[in-house]
Amino acid sequence: MRLHLNNNLTIENLKRYPEDIVEKLRNLLVTGTEALPDPRRRGFYDVLNGNRVFFIHISPVSGNVMLLASWLKERPAAAARSDASGERAS
Repeated sequence: MRLHLNNNLTIENLKRYPEDIVEKLRNLLVTGTEALPDPRRRGFYDVLNGNRVFFIHISPVSGNVMLLASWLKERPAAAARSDASGERAS
């Protein structure tokens, strides 16, 4: 699904991530980005950006975005093995 929020959004940085991480998330949400809704919890999403994932919750009451976690995705094992052997993954 595509997630697009207005410019006035508030991001609650609960884990105190560096400001550049928060600003990257803000830019993604304001310009529009692909997000994967959590099938078990309403208002929770994985926002994907290249090799970074943001796990967020959008409050149904305030509309604030809570940045719950962010991490770098690991490369698939097959790609890592190809790189190690000098082959290019296609």
